[in-house]
Parts: sequence; C-alpha cells; structure tokens
Amino acid sequence: MVEGSPVGPPVAEAKDRPDAGLRSHDHYRHKLPPWRHSLREALIPLIRRETPWLAWCQSTVRSPALDTYFAVTANLGTHTFFMIILPVLFWCGYTTLGRGMVHVLASGVFLSGYLKDLLCLPRPLSPPLKRITMSGTAALEYGFPSTHSTNAVSVAVYALYTIRSEDSTLDPKLSLFLEGLAYCYATSIIMGRIYCGMHGFLDVIAGSLLGAGLSVLQCSYGPRLDEYLYSSGSALGAILFVSSLCVLIRIHPEPADDCPCFDDSLAFAGVMMGCEIGNWHYAVSGWAWDDPVAATVPFDLASMGYLKVLLRIACGVLTIFMWREIMKPAMLRSLPPMFRIIERLGLSLPRRYFVQASEYEDIPARLKVDNVFPSMSDLPSLVDSVRHPRKRAVSIGPQSAADAYEALAYRDRRRRDSNTENGFTSSNEKNGRAFVVDANCIGENDAGRPSVPRAPPPELPYAPPSVNGTLSSPRRGLDEKKNDEREEREMFSQLQRPRVRYDVEVVTKLIVYAGIALLAVEGNPILFELIGLGMGATI
Repeated sequence: MVEGSPVGPPVAEAKDRPDAGLRSHDHYRHKLPPWRHSLREALIPLIRRETPWLAWCQSTVRSPALDTYFAVTANLGTHTFFMIILPVLFWCGYTTLGRGMVHVLASGVFLSGYLKDLLCLPRPLSPPLKRITMSGTAALEYGFPSTHSTNAVSVAVYALYTIRSEDSTLDPKLSLFLEGLAYCYATSIIMGRIYCGMHGFLDVIAGSLLGAGLSVLQCSYGPRLDEYLYSSGSALGAILFVSSLCVLIRIHPEPADDCPCFDDSLAFAGVMMGCEIGNWHYAVSGWAWDDPVAATVPFDLASMGYLKVLLRIACGVLTIFMWREIMKPAMLRSLPPMFRIIERLGLSLPRRYFVQASEYEDIPARLKVDNVFPSMSDLPSLVDSVRHPRKRAVSIGPQSAADAYEALAYRDRRRRDSNTENGFTSSNEKNGRAFVVDANCIGENDAGRPSVPRAPPPELPYAPPSVNGTLSSPRRGLDEKKNDEREEREMFSQLQRPRVRYDVEVVTKLIVYAGIALLAVEGNPILFELIGLGMGATI
C-alpha cells in the first residue's frame, strides 16, 4: 500500500461517482431515500426560479468596491472568525455572553450542515451568476440554508437581547451604537451572500429564521439549562448532553455528493461537548467565581490592567494553537491501527466518502483536516490576506458535483423546451416531467407562473445541440447521447474535488475541538492563575 493514499481510486472517484450518462434527477433519485428525494423535488423549483432575479440583481449593482467589501466582510461570518473570538469572551469575564454565543453558533453550524446534507440543494446556478469569494472550499457545500446567515442573525439577535436586558449596565449611547452595529452586521452578511452569488433568497431567509429561532431558544431557556448543568454539581447533565450530541452525529444524513458540510458540523459538535464538560468541571473545581453565573472566569480589568489582559489573551491563543498542532498529528498516527481492529470485528460505522482504515496504510503528515480553526502553518497566509484583502476569486461555472448536476438539469430543461416548441415530445415529457424555460424564468411548468422582471437571460453553462424536426431519428438520438456523455465527462473532470477524507478524522475532530473548548473555558483560566495572569483565585 502507498503511504498517504487509499487502495484503489478515492471513494469519490469510484463506486459513489455516477456514470457520466446518469442524468441529474436520476442521480438524486438513486442516492437519496424516497422521502428526502420528495423534499428536494418540492424545493428545487423555488431555487431555480430565483436564478434570473439573482442574476439581474448582481449585474445591476456590482462594482469592484462592492466586490471587495462583501468578499472581505464575509469572513466575519465564518467559523474561523468565531473560533478565534469566542475564547476571548471567556478569558475577559464575559462568561454568560460567551456561553450563549457558543450555544447559538455551534447549534447553528451543526443544524445548517444537517439540513444541507439532508436536502442536497445546490447553490444558485453559475453562470449566469458569478461567485465572489475568498474561500476555496465554500462553493463545495450545498446551498440551503445559508450558514453565514444563520451565524450572523443568531449573533445579532442574541447581542440585541443582551444589550436590552435588565442586567445591562451599558451607557445608553453605547447601547444604541452597539444595537446599530448588530443590525448592520447581520444585514451586511446576508446581503453579501446574495451579492456574491453564493446563496439565493430562500437560502438566506431559511438561514436567518434558523439563527433567530436558536437565539430565541437560548434567551428563553439558556439560563435554566446552565443552572441545571452547572449549579447542581452533578455530572449527569453534562453526560446526557454529550450523549445526545453523539446520537445526533450518528444520524447526520449522508449527502448524495461529496460535500464537506459534515466536517464543520462535527467540529462544532466537539466544541459544544468540550464547552459543557469544561464548564461543569470548572464550576466545581474551586477556581471559578459563582457570580454572576456558575463557572465565571475571574476577571477585573481595573485591578489587572491592559498589559496583563493582553498577555493572557496571547498566552491562551498560543496554548490552543499548540494543542491543535500536537494532538491532530498524534491522533492521525495512533487511531488507524485501532480502527482496523474495530473494522475486523465488524463494529465500524463507515460514512460515505470517508476512506476506511483497511484501505490505507498511513495518512499524510501535513494533512489539512479542516478549515474551521487555522494551524500554525496557515498563519502567514492569514496575515497576508489581512494585508492584501483584494485577493478574492471570481468563479464562473460549476465548482462542485451539485453545481454540475444542476447545470445538466438546466441544459435538459432547455432542450425539452426546444423540443416542445418544435413539436417533439420525449419519453421524459410523456412521464410528466416537462419543463417550460424561457429567458426570464427557470422552473417547472405551471399555469399560474408569475411575471418576472426582464432580467438578462441566464447564460447556458453548456449550450445544447440544435433541435429540429429530425431529432426523433435513431441516428440523431445516438449522436446526441454521445455528445452528452462527452460533455458530462469533461464537466466532471474540471470540478474542484474535495480532498480524500479518512475515517479516523471523525474522532480526531471531536477530540481536537472538544479540547479547544476545554482549554477556553477551564484549562487556560486555571493556567492564568498558576502563571500570575489571573486574579489570584485559590482552590
């Protein structure tokens, strides 16, 4: 066996990759259970009808300045941004705020990823849309719902609740400024996802509703949940919480395509596990304050001074980076032999698109496991992206398997429309799958189709062959099929494919990210006290 390579072709390249001649609707019908396929079929026309509106909006308002603004500000809604910011809230004494933010953000990332893999709905079609992004992997995910919108709205709603709460001691002018900032932040992220061609109206509406709903739940029931988990001193609550997350991870839907949504959901499930275990243990350890809530990190800016605060933040961030740099390679080296034993015993729980331990010998030493939290080797590129924020990409054409299948479906609908206009009816149309597509409307045929603005006609990703009255001849049909197969092979060969993923990464992510959360809420606060960067709390 070759080091770092699976035996035979990667999973995405072999049995799970459909034949080139397999049409898009057949692909999802075969890959998804009937009930999931029915949900997808009910929603996909809504996604398609948005395309001309989205293309018209983007082409009307687009400018280089807005390209840069929305590409840069999109980073403020990413998982990486929040993974860096959230620990600082705990270390600076804002335990209630930090805990609430972890709950809404981690739940939002997990549930939005769950829905993406459940429904397998594509991002808006490109072309006619152009995708503007600074991320190399975002376009590989499904589109519905928008995780950026979920994160932005959940943070804004929870921040507004905190600012307006009775316990708030903020100056009225500062409160007004922060409220305006929260509104602008959420609006900018949501509008930016549409402007950048990464999401449609339905994506951001669903994501926003999900984020708002999670924040309302946190505001209503979060304090009671915290009291149950941390005030009693019993570990039962934390054990039940972690067990529930393990069940949710196990039943996370298998996607029809090689989509990395599960990776992000897994990372934030680990964050929630570590946060709850760490908060519970910190609350009973004797190092934490009980006021204003259990497991509050001792902090007082007036007595500590800005220098000590900056030093503890720098120390805490360095500790988290060191944990990740040490534990990730250690886990990737030590777990494969254990997984092979488990696999031989028939106890493995394989996921689609993850290579099992028996199919590889070693994992590459510098494997980039995820994009949620940067590694030490990523720091130079992060600094460079801050110094040169205009390094953004404008992509046109399919980037993921879901994009390619949607482009093929669009081509087929245009061809069926041309066939109908020329008096030719295909077997699919006889089976009730006819579509009507004109320059300004994409969707299934219905008598009450609403009028839409005269947007520029969506550009065909791949122009269909000309259609005339002789199309029904066997020879013409055979030539068309061969052209389709060649076209599809070419399209799929040009896609940006997710890297090969290994089965041990599931456990690795859970342990690494649970450890990051444990360090944030308990490990580093205790370390601060031991090295003189704390408030002098004692056991």
